[in-house]
Amino acid sequence: MRVQSLSLAAASAALLAPATAPTTQPPHGDPPVATREATVTATGLLAKVRDCAPVSRGRYRSDYGAPATIPVCGTGDAVYWKADMDIDCDGRPGPRCNRGTDPYFAPGTAFAQSDGRPLSAERLPFIVVPAPSRIWDYRDHGVRGGSVVAVIHRDRVQYAVVGDTGPQHIIGEASYAAAEALGIRPDPHGGGVASGVTYIVFKNTRVSPIEDHAAAVAAGERAAKRFVGAR
Repeated sequence: MRVQSLSLAAASAALLAPATAPTTQPPHGDPPVATREATVTATGLLAKVRDCAPVSRGRYRSDYGAPATIPVCGTGDAVYWKADMDIDCDGRPGPRCNRGTDPYFAPGTAFAQSDGRPLSAERLPFIVVPAPSRIWDYRDHGVRGGSVVAVIHRDRVQYAVVGDTGPQHIIGEASYAAAEALGIRPDPHGGGVASGVTYIVFKNTRVSPIEDHAAAVAAGERAAKRFVGAR
């Protein structure tokens, strides 16, 4: 995974892609990355996470050097946090994610595809969760590789999966494909956005195979509808 510096993340707040991002057409065998795919609205989801009942023992930083101000919050159905978005370009290399385009590139991801290969950050929408620590251990809250996530930025909802882990004290990162679908500049070297992203991970969900984005969308819609309708 990759973490931008605080100054770089702050500078990237104004660098957003056009409002309508094109659909990415990956090579044969990989699921397409859809945009504007949610029927549950961003407004409806955000209304359910307006308040925070912390489940983390402490708070996370958005970047190295930033203050620790971000708690992980929870309900009976989900855990969520509100943070920035740094761009994870790790995993299987491609034309957009490789050692030449990303100075922090790593060829692996914490969770692998069904064929054992690392995930492709430029093709699959996924998010990064902090590695287990005394602050918070995602495994104790019904979260694992392949868990379904609703990522919200402005009026867009993108369904994704938990696909990688990062530093124990940093939160707020998603794959190139997730950022692109949300209209966020996905460049691993200077892209992302400094604030305004909400990550909702639905407990005890799992997409299998993890690389099946269409399955993540279907499961995300079902989970989101239950979440919004919960009393």
